[in-house]
Amino acid sequence: MIKNIIASGERLDKEISSQDISRSKAAKLIEKGLVKVNGVVVNKVSYKTQLGDNIVLKLPEEKSESIKPEDIPLDIIYEDEFLAVINKPYGQVVHPAAGHNTGTLVNALMYKFQNLSNIGGEERPGIVHRLDKDTSGIIMIAKDNLTHQFLSKEIKNRNVSKRYFAMVEGSFNEQEGFIDKPIARSPKDRKKMAVVVGGREALTEWKVVREFPDKTLLDINLITGRTHQIRVHMSSIHHPVLGDAIYRNKSSKRADRLMLHSWYLSFLHPKLNKRLAFICKPESSFLVPEDYYKTANDLSIKT
Repeated sequence: MIKNIIASGERLDKEISSQDISRSKAAKLIEKGLVKVNGVVVNKVSYKTQLGDNIVLKLPEEKSESIKPEDIPLDIIYEDEFLAVINKPYGQVVHPAAGHNTGTLVNALMYKFQNLSNIGGEERPGIVHRLDKDTSGIIMIAKDNLTHQFLSKEIKNRNVSKRYFAMVEGSFNEQEGFIDKPIARSPKDRKKMAVVVGGREALTEWKVVREFPDKTLLDINLITGRTHQIRVHMSSIHHPVLGDAIYRNKSSKRADRLMLHSWYLSFLHPKLNKRLAFICKPESSFLVPEDYYKTANDLSIKT
């Protein structure tokens, strides 16, 4: 597999380090001659790149362990022969990855369902979109490739409505707002995302649901779906999500979990030709007023 990276002016091993490549593995790849900078092989780990250098990394093919079905309980909100809507619990990884080969949502899906789409590859059967490990709530699953393709296209065209509850730090002067800030991998820490000029477009709408002395419950409408988008955007306006170990401020108060929950999902069903909407209430610590769910202008709700 070939990976292209635009350098930010750091050491070469730091440039190619990311969530799925450790610093030590990066060093080994460089020493083996699998990294080129501007078309020239570089074997020196400490080589200092220049801003804008084109780094090409050749990753050797790795044989992945076969994913095994596991009898893990699933909270199924809705299911038919084409798709399913699941309430993913906090702390569960969506699909197998380095360090998480078992106990994932995919392991549970493979045990529960006979058919799952395979467009996403061997490690992501049925997965149309994802949630972070520490984000709870609604996720949709495709049982066949045509359904997967349809739903993916709807997401790309921004026809799928995804809303989240986020308990964030501090208070707001306004009752609603809009964040338009591009997101890319952080040039300072390759394991994090950040607001970066020239990054991918990222759009987030928010409105206040409930206010407390030192925190605020928000209803967030995710217009685009970049990695860690809500967490990065809220941190960028100095209101990090409570419990966020990665993007919080040094002075942020701690929480027992990441206070982010996917509570509302609405999309056009590929076969029924009607729009479905689903509500999934979070745990009581989010302190959502019970009557707030009436604000979801839904056509068909499953709770």
